[in-house]
Amino acid sequence: MDSHLPNPQRTKRLNMVSGLRNILMRIVAVFAASGLSVIGAGSLFGIDALTAAFIAGTVGVATVVESLARSFLDDGKLSTTEINNAFTKVDKKEGF
Repeated sequence: MDSHLPNPQRTKRLNMVSGLRNILMRIVAVFAASGLSVIGAGSLFGIDALTAAFIAGTVGVATVVESLARSFLDDGKLSTTEINNAFTKVDKKEGF
């Protein structure tokens, strides 16, 4: 597939795909962690568990995507620090 590319270009492309996959998997983890954390709380307000989990997961993902988009708008690049900071914003357990 990429055998026609010189080594540095191929390595750069593979790193980009690996980074994108990492971001997507972390977004799935944010959705799961945010959603699972509110399943019981939704029933207190008359919201079924599935709806509460979906809303919380969506809000968590939206927070991360917004932060990534704002960082990308600054310079057209996403550094490892910017990516990690975006996910830290939804990590409720950090700092305990």
